[in-house]
Amino acid sequence: MRSRLRDRIAASDPGLLRLTSGLRTVGAIALTLAALAPFGPGITRLVAGAMTSMVATFAIREKQRRAQAVTLALGLPVALVSVSLGALLSQRPVVGDVFFVVLIFSAVYGRRFGERGTTLGLIAFQTYFISLFVGASPEGLPGLWAVVAVAFACSALVRFVLVPVTPTALLGRLREAFRARLAQLVSAHLALLEADPDAPDAVDKALEEVREGTSRLHETALMIQSRLEEGTRDEATARLVQRRIADAEIAAERLGLVLLSARSAERADTLTLHLPGAPAPEMGRLPGPEESTAMVRRDLIALRALVLRSGGEAAENVLRQVRNRLLAYREEENLPAASPAVQDVFRAIGETARAVLGLRIALEGAPEEADESPETTRSREELDAEDAAIDAEKTEPEEEQKGLRRPTTRAAVQVAVGSTLAILGGELISADRWYWAVLTCWIVFLNTSSTGEILVKGYRRLLGTVFGVVAGIVLAGLVGQHTVAAFALVLVLIFAMFYSAPLSYTLTSFFVTAMLGLLYTLLHTYSWEVLVLRVEETALGAACGVVAAAFVLPVKTDRRTNELLGTVLERLAEVTEAAVGQLSGGPADDLLDKARDLDQALGDLRGAVQPLTHPVTPLRARRSTAQYVVALLETCAYHARSLAATAELLPAHPSIAADPRLRGAAARTVRNIRAIAARVENEQADRKSDRRVETGASIASLLSGSGGDTAARYGRITTRVLRHLERLDEAVVGLARPLGVRVATKD
Repeated sequence: MRSRLRDRIAASDPGLLRLTSGLRTVGAIALTLAALAPFGPGITRLVAGAMTSMVATFAIREKQRRAQAVTLALGLPVALVSVSLGALLSQRPVVGDVFFVVLIFSAVYGRRFGERGTTLGLIAFQTYFISLFVGASPEGLPGLWAVVAVAFACSALVRFVLVPVTPTALLGRLREAFRARLAQLVSAHLALLEADPDAPDAVDKALEEVREGTSRLHETALMIQSRLEEGTRDEATARLVQRRIADAEIAAERLGLVLLSARSAERADTLTLHLPGAPAPEMGRLPGPEESTAMVRRDLIALRALVLRSGGEAAENVLRQVRNRLLAYREEENLPAASPAVQDVFRAIGETARAVLGLRIALEGAPEEADESPETTRSREELDAEDAAIDAEKTEPEEEQKGLRRPTTRAAVQVAVGSTLAILGGELISADRWYWAVLTCWIVFLNTSSTGEILVKGYRRLLGTVFGVVAGIVLAGLVGQHTVAAFALVLVLIFAMFYSAPLSYTLTSFFVTAMLGLLYTLLHTYSWEVLVLRVEETALGAACGVVAAAFVLPVKTDRRTNELLGTVLERLAEVTEAAVGQLSGGPADDLLDKARDLDQALGDLRGAVQPLTHPVTPLRARRSTAQYVVALLETCAYHARSLAATAELLPAHPSIAADPRLRGAAARTVRNIRAIAARVENEQADRKSDRRVETGASIASLLSGSGGDTAARYGRITTRVLRHLERLDEAVVGLARPLGVRVATKD
């Protein structure tokens, strides 16, 4: 029961990142309040200390503890200077406003210097804002300096002593999350197997669970990839873990696809696993006798148990026997008597069991066991050979843009203009609370790259603020003037704010606004008018941000998505060409890095199209097209990753040989990808393009045209790769139509 609960927590919060963020922030604030309270500093300084410790905790972005310590140490003098200037300039409004805009520009521009520059800019802005919020004055500066110093010291104590997180430990928790989510995906496969074909709603629900489980597993794999360099002892180990994670992800996704195909009247499309809301194909029961279905059910349950590996020594003995049986399905002679479609399911189960074994060896260094079957021994030998063949290589850094084309410079100019408008408009609404508009304008620019993203973020912040005002009124009425109860509720709301931040920006804004209602109560400045003013200033700040983004060096959503789409297509072509080249007998390439770059580019595109796929968008046709294109790209990426994973097996895998025919057969697919990329690039530059996508004979027929003897010689590699090449070719052709690329049939 305890292990099941632990797995659920690990799956719901990979790496416990949200829990750690919430605990650290709340712990730093509580410790700051406890350290300041005995000196009777007054409510204003307690609030300043709480807000400063919160900033000092969440602003740190580095992954290495030493780098975090250096940034935190540098952040203290930055914070002291910032609050001092805020207090000194508060009595000179015009000069203070001009300096605030300069500070905002500098803070955003500082992002070009990496994580440390981003953090120091954030600390400078937020502590200046704190000085405005608490009404700091020059005569009160010595006491405020002491409060800021205590807040930073408490933040450091919580970060490095009370709630420490090392890169190695974090990576370990992320791997546990991957294992838990892999087990959940196998459970979803089991639900898909058992869904009643006479109940369409049940089938659609089961398919949606598989789709969601596949997406969550991929999300965790990306999180692991981003932390491999810091969390492993060397680059070779990082590449090994990355490879094993990719193997497990690909095997699990393929298992879902072949299971869906086995239950369908026709071959299931990979797109079904990636397109949200896609209807399930016509489903029936597994072909063949009921005994086959019972065996598949038994083996899926066994596979899930193999992934979880919970229990004592007796359970380990049983799991070894289960593993031996599942791995045996990788040999044709060990497949149960069943229809070809069901046999594909057994093969996929065997390949997933092999991926689980490889993952365990890579992460735990599992020793050899006396009761291993010949199939298990062979799988282990293959894995060992693959591990030895992995070679770390470096990639060339990309050339950065210059001047106003650099994203950080452009964003700094935009937010400076937007903040100027927010100051002017905010002071017209309220001479005392104008800074709320500036804060909103600043926040909507964080982690956004286009006008559409800023518009969606501003809308979400406004929506959360409106509901937060209602909650703030209720909570302020319940707490009254009970200081301890108010601070306790503030801590609860702050924890909820940071725990929900990666899930919903609207929820985060809700908790922030509700918390502010309590802080105003503590400062004895609470009123209905103040909270309504908060909504007005928030709406103004969001509007100023959108206006600045739309008219000052604008980056339209279409332009941004086209840029990222072109990057994804280029990465897809690179992975496909390199993988096919290696499968054709060419030299080894850095396929792991290329596949990771493809995943990263696709993740960036997925985030950028959110304004187009948002539920409230009035452009329904455009929304459907964007979802369809992203789903097709995810399908292409899956098959490209599968090709890369197979190519990585050469020359270590004894049953796979290079097939020189593949390069010619896949050339059309690579040309088509580059043709679509050229069309997107020309459209972005307002140029016409006559590039077109070619379709015609299937990849299989292109290979079979090389002659029967050749096909027999290279049959094993052809059988393994052909399916992915054909599906990739079909998906690329499907991608051409919604992107407006002509499709020509070639005889």
